[in-house]
Amino acid sequence: GILTIFPGMFDSFLSHGIIRRAREEAIIRVVPIDIRDFAKGKHRTTDDKPYGGGSGMVMKPEPLAGAIQEAKARLPGATTVLLSPQGRRFTQMVAKEYAALKGVIFICGRYEGVDERIYKYIDDEISIGDYVLTGGEPAAMVMIDAVTRLLPGALGAEDSADKDSFSDHLLEHAHYTRPPVFEDEGVPEVLL
Repeated sequence: GILTIFPGMFDSFLSHGIIRRAREEAIIRVVPIDIRDFAKGKHRTTDDKPYGGGSGMVMKPEPLAGAIQEAKARLPGATTVLLSPQGRRFTQMVAKEYAALKGVIFICGRYEGVDERIYKYIDDEISIGDYVLTGGEPAAMVMIDAVTRLLPGALGAEDSADKDSFSDHLLEHAHYTRPPVFEDEGVPEVLL
């Protein structure tokens, strides 16, 4: 489940490569949910000024709670994760944890964050790095990509994910392909 105010951001991402094939082969099922559908009023507002002052806006609790409840009803047993800079760091080992889950509901935060009262709905909080994004959507895409490739049948070769960089805490070696000579630089003899 992907809870976002910009579901269209995922259209291209979900329509290409391994992610597209995994969806077509029912290895993954993706349920985008527009948080604005749970907002009240003519403008379907999902943010408001923070109490106590400060810059920026905060995501309102009512639309988020409604979207989370809808996602939990549609994806029973799924783990709810808030994507935020203060979450635990996303690594290959965390991707393996998530690949073993029954399902995941990604909450794509925006602005200065979410109202603190939403945390009672959240099972985990993940950060993809020590930098600030405009929203959780790119982080959700990173996690979906990393986790999907670990699912059985998602990659062409069954052991591909096991041999990836970081699977054994190391990076992979240099790779070469045809032609044997490119711009006067050849493939190492030991590989030929």
